[in-house]
Amino acid sequence: SAPRCHVNKRLLDITVLKGEPAELSFTVSRHDVTGTWFKDGLKLTSMDGISVEKEGLVHKLVIDKVEDIHAGKYRFEGGEIKTEASIFVEDPPQVDKVLLKNLTSVPTVVKAGQNVKIKIPFEGRLPVGATWLKDKMELVDDTRIRVDKTETFTMLSISSSERKDCGDYKVRLKNDSGVLEINLKLVVIDKPQPPAGPIKIVESSANDITIEWKPPKDDGGKPVQRYIVESQQVGKKDWVTLGETPRSCTTFTTNKVEQDMSYYFRVKAVSAEGTSDALESDEVKAVSKASPGAPDPPEIVTASRNTITICWKAPRKTGSSRIVGYIVQKRKKGTMTWLPVNNVPVADKKLKMTNLKKGLQYEFRVAAVNAAGIGDASEPSKPAFARDSAKPPGQVQDLKVSSSDSTSVTLTWKRPEAKDGSDVTGYEVDMRSSNNLNWTKCNALPIEVTTYTVKGLQAKEMYFLRVRALNDSGPGVAAELEACIEAGPPVVTPRLLIDDTVKSFLVIKAGNSIRVNIPFEASPDPVVIWLKDGLPLSNRATINTKNGTSQLLIGAAEFTDRGTYTVEVQNSLGKRETYSFQVQVTDIPQPPGRIRLEENVPNAVTVTWEPSASEKWENNLYYTVLKCESQKGVWQVVGDLIYNNKFTFTKVIPGREYYFRVLAKNDLGASGPSETVHPWTIKKQKVESQVKPQKYRGVNQNMPPRFLVPLKPHVVTTGSECHMSCAVTGHPSPKITWYKDSRDLSSNPAYLCTNDFGVCSLVILGVMKHDEGEYMVEATNELGRAFTKAFLTIKGNN
Repeated sequence: SAPRCHVNKRLLDITVLKGEPAELSFTVSRHDVTGTWFKDGLKLTSMDGISVEKEGLVHKLVIDKVEDIHAGKYRFEGGEIKTEASIFVEDPPQVDKVLLKNLTSVPTVVKAGQNVKIKIPFEGRLPVGATWLKDKMELVDDTRIRVDKTETFTMLSISSSERKDCGDYKVRLKNDSGVLEINLKLVVIDKPQPPAGPIKIVESSANDITIEWKPPKDDGGKPVQRYIVESQQVGKKDWVTLGETPRSCTTFTTNKVEQDMSYYFRVKAVSAEGTSDALESDEVKAVSKASPGAPDPPEIVTASRNTITICWKAPRKTGSSRIVGYIVQKRKKGTMTWLPVNNVPVADKKLKMTNLKKGLQYEFRVAAVNAAGIGDASEPSKPAFARDSAKPPGQVQDLKVSSSDSTSVTLTWKRPEAKDGSDVTGYEVDMRSSNNLNWTKCNALPIEVTTYTVKGLQAKEMYFLRVRALNDSGPGVAAELEACIEAGPPVVTPRLLIDDTVKSFLVIKAGNSIRVNIPFEASPDPVVIWLKDGLPLSNRATINTKNGTSQLLIGAAEFTDRGTYTVEVQNSLGKRETYSFQVQVTDIPQPPGRIRLEENVPNAVTVTWEPSASEKWENNLYYTVLKCESQKGVWQVVGDLIYNNKFTFTKVIPGREYYFRVLAKNDLGASGPSETVHPWTIKKQKVESQVKPQKYRGVNQNMPPRFLVPLKPHVVTTGSECHMSCAVTGHPSPKITWYKDSRDLSSNPAYLCTNDFGVCSLVILGVMKHDEGEYMVEATNELGRAFTKAFLTIKGNN
């Protein structure tokens, strides 16, 4: 039998760009294989642009130009042969190649103020995202800039373009098939910016003035061609054109000035795009030239028996024109006469003088020279001898280690012997470790004493130390010694010793000191850092760290000192520990503001007040309201722990006068009071109550007054309320009158008298000692009179 047919090379998945050709192929082992192609499970009969070919053992499916409809899974079946693969069509964003070349190779150039529109049509599988970037930052719509996008194009619009719109732009087109990035450049040209200032006055005299400026920071995109210089005399309106300078020249001298007159100058830059705004100078006066100021005293460079060389610096004040040279003078020490060293100014700031007398001591001074003449002379130099330098000093004596620890060594020594050390001006100390051959200088300036401490050494290391005396000739012979550094103490990781004595929350009265001690342990000594709210402390805070304790001290606390304080200890190995605590700075509150009273509810008064200024910094502030009846003079608390600025008092008795007082309080105490100036009262309304008579059939209803319940004696304490009552009957309804010690109380607002259907009551708010006495109720009608009496006793609060 014939051998079975099999696939030598199967179909493979391919990915093709839209518009490109594509080919699927496979190879079988026999020539007589025939079969059918399928797409997405359906028999492929005919489709535009697709052809099927067979070349020997190779079977092909060819697509001339791939479109989206060609994407899918293809399968070939024939006899025993079956193979399949997929075609994936990629359609990334694309832009016309000619347009793309123009955009990327040629900048878009517009004039300032013109509108910019850059439109980029594109193709590609939707959706296509479009992003515009300038200088790597994404553009977003604002009042001038707008980015539009449709399914076929994206467009950048800029209204009234400005110089700041110049730059490199990037358009990023992206879909699920890929990304296309287009780089383009926008140039906005404009007139130049004003020249860079300020205008400097290079030289000013009675006859001419020279000014100087700098080129504009932005030339507007076109090179500056020239500058226009104008002047205006102070007090006049017109500007006068003085002349022009080429772009390379940023100085201008004018002789169109009058002595002792003042002028303003202005400079404009000119390019092909126009003329810039002007840079204006301060007021300049045409005056006689000023001579230079005095230089610093000259310094002695070298001295010998025949010559002395000095040097100096230019004076700080150079006058109204540049310095052209210097005049040097000399004198013998102890004399008053200065003699010239040079008659012609020297341009250099150094001079070697000869023709000096050996062994004499000289002083020197210098004066600068400009167009106005010779300036002020400097102070004299230090005296210098005209003699050869002394020989280097001798060796220091008795060099030894006086003390040492794990990181430092203290050296002491004695001056060189008298014959070798009379000219010693100081000492220098050098060191090197045992494994280093190079010496390192320990002191930057000469040491004037005969002791020095070398710091920053390593424990258990051997060091070589040397000391040399110095004079004008240089260092003398060195004295050396060895020093072995002792082992350091054991390393103790920094640890804060926080106990009950260290509070995590402090309340400090303003003006008092803030003093916090934080104990710690560490070895070697750590670095201690204090912070407030994460920032360094203010200059008002003092930190003192010694003997295992770091102290924070602020002499007089202010409200700005409140916050979170953090202390951190850290050693050289980076080990650290921190502790934080809160500081609250407070004070007795300031009084509340003005009080207002309103009767929003009948027989009640609403007290409102302006807040205390302390509310701004005090979190725990509250208010207390007190009232006083005008005839009593005793203040009573009617509202407490009030956290807003409003309180309603409901126990108002008509006819009485009330005063109110408000206090602001916190943990430290109470403020001064804010009080009402005028009394508050609700008009007393007289209500005639009728006693409903009992009806008796066939009996005369008229009857004289009779007390059903008499008054009873009362004993109350000072400041409390007293209620006295009795019950009366009679017909017609009797008239009720209250008396105290035979005095009628009807018109006294301190007492509230009521009669409700025969129940007669007397109320006294906040009784005082003078309220003690005999009280009587009298009932009268046309048939008779009745009364009842009782005694009120007042006891003290104790």
